[in-house]
Amino acid sequence: MLCAGVAGAQALALSVQDAWIRAIPGSDVAAAYMTVQNGGKSEVVVVAVRSPLAGRAMIHDTRLENGQSTMRPHERLSIAPGATVRLAPGGLHVMLQALAHPLTPGNEVPLVLLLEGGGSLAVTARVRPLSAR
Repeated sequence: MLCAGVAGAQALALSVQDAWIRAIPGSDVAAAYMTVQNGGKSEVVVVAVRSPLAGRAMIHDTRLENGQSTMRPHERLSIAPGATVRLAPGGLHVMLQALAHPLTPGNEVPLVLLLEGGGSLAVTARVRPLSAR
């Protein structure tokens, strides 16, 4: 869901659909997923993510290596002109750490995507149950 708070020409080209977070009962961490589309004519780079409900928010990439799942920070998320990038379970996601309180299904969590060049895009992610895919 795209919300108010869009700044900069790059942010105007960027849209986010289906932003959601999987609730992990009693946990102070969660992962956010979304589909990000660049409708502009130049690359848009997400350099950071912030949320007032999390002490830290970082883009991570989960990969299967030697039969084990590993998670690593993904410093910059580049979205080519006309491209769509999907943040989904088992791949790219936003890792929210040090949550102010446990999240429950139905909650809405504000996120801000910070863009290279100083723009930003405000997004609202809805919390879904642990079983959500």
